[in-house]
Amino acid sequence: MKTTPVEELFNVLNESADLLQQELDCTYLEALAKTGENIFQQSILQKIESEWTGKRLKKIYEGLNLDHFSKEEIRKSFQLAILKGMKESVQPNHQMTPDSIGMLFGYLLNKFMKQNSYRILDPVVGTGNLLTAVMNQELNKQIEGIGVDIDDLLIKLAYINANLQEHPIELFNQDSLEHLFIEKVDAVIGDLPVGYYPNDIRAADYELKADNGHSYAHHLFIEQSIRHVRPGGYLFFLIPNGLFESEQAKKLHEYMMKNVYIQAILQLPESLFKNKQNAKSILIMQKQGEQVKQPKEILLVNMPSLTNGSELEKILIKMDRWINENKSC
Repeated sequence: MKTTPVEELFNVLNESADLLQQELDCTYLEALAKTGENIFQQSILQKIESEWTGKRLKKIYEGLNLDHFSKEEIRKSFQLAILKGMKESVQPNHQMTPDSIGMLFGYLLNKFMKQNSYRILDPVVGTGNLLTAVMNQELNKQIEGIGVDIDDLLIKLAYINANLQEHPIELFNQDSLEHLFIEKVDAVIGDLPVGYYPNDIRAADYELKADNGHSYAHHLFIEQSIRHVRPGGYLFFLIPNGLFESEQAKKLHEYMMKNVYIQAILQLPESLFKNKQNAKSILIMQKQGEQVKQPKEILLVNMPSLTNGSELEKILIKMDRWINENKSC
């Protein structure tokens, strides 16, 4: 059976990563980052003791021409390899936003972001999969990406991911809730990490800090993102369904009323998640500004299964109609 381009490239990444993992005695994800760098630099950058391994790697790399693959094929191949590596990883923060959600994010940005060029920030960029999935749906526009993540391995994979796809993405390896030395962006996306932020001293700089105990990290990420988007800019977040039901929700709601207009809440189908407790929605907000108006009504949608073509089409038509009637700028 003939392999698809995604399978073909995955096989290259996987075999070379396996070889480097054994040779260098490192994790699969570390080896994947190394083989990605080798492919990008068109050279074996590591010291290989085994003559057979060196020859095999050389043959694999020489047989690969990245020009034969689209950006999206490269992203999907790299994603498959990362998912394989994450299965053997015990770190709970090594998670990836599902592809179907990435496609939906891209669709939404295409509808809301009408300008031909813009800057976009992902403050929880991880491996860069969500950010590049969005950028790959906007190939007719000039987009500059910015990604921030505290995990040095994930940011390394994001760096490789961006290089292989030839996307202009600036990456910062730091705590995203510390000071970000970036200019204001036109849009923010993010799969918000849910939980408590352990640094109470840093949290004290935020309006959304908890009155007692640790603050919610996802609340602080929302505030940090609003700080770094220009007036009139948009924010697209994957949020827990219970975001507005927690004991700290009142303060979050008051902060948002002062700073943004909620545009839409799209509740995703529960079938996308392992259990109902993990179910999430997409929250779309616009930062307040001189030319920005509050929508007549918030778009509230219960998304059908993303494989149900006819029902999905009805929802997308409804969303298009809402955007045409309510989008202020």
